[in-house]
Amino acid sequence: MPRFRMSTQIHTVTNELRRRITSGMYKPGERLIELQLSAELGVSRTPIRLAFEKLTKEGLLERLPKRGFRVRAFDIQEVINAVDVRGTLEGMAARLAAERGMTEEDLRIMRDCVQEGQAVLDEAAKRDGLIDGARWSAMNATFHRVLVRAAGNSSLEAALDYISTAPLVGAAELVMHGDRPQLELEFAWRSQQDHVDIVAALAQREGSRAENLMREHARRSRDNKRRLFEEANGH
Repeated sequence: MPRFRMSTQIHTVTNELRRRITSGMYKPGERLIELQLSAELGVSRTPIRLAFEKLTKEGLLERLPKRGFRVRAFDIQEVINAVDVRGTLEGMAARLAAERGMTEEDLRIMRDCVQEGQAVLDEAAKRDGLIDGARWSAMNATFHRVLVRAAGNSSLEAALDYISTAPLVGAAELVMHGDRPQLELEFAWRSQQDHVDIVAALAQREGSRAENLMREHARRSRDNKRRLFEEANGH
C-alpha cells in the first residue's frame, strides 16, 4: 500500500474513533476490538492498531493489562480545567520567549505555520467549510511546540508535556470531525488570527502582550472544545 494512502487511512480511522468516543457512542470502559473495527471500517488491522496507539497517547484509550484497548473515562470539566492550566503555562512561555528574543529560525517556523494555517482555511472555503484536520492539527502542534521551546525553560516544558497527556488537552488534540464544518471553520479562523497576533507580539518582543494573547487563545480553545463536545453529545 502506498505510504500516503496508509497515512490517510490512519488519520481517517483515528478521527472516526475519536468522534465516537467524544460523542459518547463508545462508553467508558468499553473494549474496542481490532478485528471487528477492521471489518466495520473496511481497512486492514494496521491503521486500526496505529489509531489505537495515537488515541492512547491522547488519553482517550487505555491499554488493557493483558491485551487490547478500552475507552478511558474522562469528564469534560476535567478537560476544561487542564486547558486552563495549559493556557497559563503557555502564556508564561510566550512572555519568556518574547523577552529573551526569538531566533530567526523559530520565527520563520512560526510564520510558516501561519501560512500553512491560511492555506488550510482557503482550501476549506472551497470545500463547504470542511477543514483538513490532519494538516491543521500538525500545524497547530508545531506552532505551540516551537513557542514553548523558544521560552528556554525546561521545567516549564516538562510541566506542559505532563498536562498535555490529559484527554483532549494537547495542542494537536482537536475536536474537529467535519460533522459541524461551518462551526469548526469559524473556530479555526479565530485561531488563525490569534496565531498572526501572537507571532507579531513575539517578533516585537512584547512580553506582556504575547502572554495575554496566548492565554486568551487557550481560553477560546477551552470554550470551543466545550461547545463542540456538548453539541456532539446532544447537550
